[in-house]
Amino acid sequence: MKHFKLIICLGILMFCASCNENSSQQNSDSELIIKVNAVQEQIMVQGNITKEEEQAMLSLCAIISHDDGLANFSPENRMILKDVEIVPIYEGCEGLSKEETKECFKNKIRAFIKREFNVSLSKDLNLSEPKQVDAFFIIDQTGNRTGMKVRDSEVTIQAEILRVLRKMPVMKPARHNGEDVSVLCSVLIKYGNKIEVDVVYIPERPNN
Repeated sequence: MKHFKLIICLGILMFCASCNENSSQQNSDSELIIKVNAVQEQIMVQGNITKEEEQAMLSLCAIISHDDGLANFSPENRMILKDVEIVPIYEGCEGLSKEETKECFKNKIRAFIKREFNVSLSKDLNLSEPKQVDAFFIIDQTGNRTGMKVRDSEVTIQAEILRVLRKMPVMKPARHNGEDVSVLCSVLIKYGNKIEVDVVYIPERPNN
């Protein structure tokens, strides 16, 4: 069947959404399941959906099928990037001063996201002017990326940002008071006909 792969993906999406519900997300997840179910029924009855609908549903599946969101990661020793003594060390940033390591980290993150982001997805939106979205991620005590969150934006853009962040290489973890610590990082991504990235510091963990 032409959309067999998508139907399987939708089933996985609904299963994951129902399993991951909690008190703060229950209403939104339930609404998502209803919408997914409606599209799935449309596929089964009509045998086709638009290209845009198919891309949106596959993007939703990509977003919800991974259990690595910020809500699922809350270590007691997590810190904000601006407060840590030594930021995570990205490959190529070794042997620098603390300030140089910080700037190198920011430059490497910017370059990585811009290089990996599929800009054709944002071009396809035909935006009249660029839009901006906040994204968050954690570099944990082992130097791995986890705890991601992307604020409200088009579902295809959210899925693409998460895909790119999941590819981020392992680093040497941040250090504070002589110990490896997890750090919460944030980036501002402006998208349209091109991608611009700014690594910024936030005062606290995002709640929505």
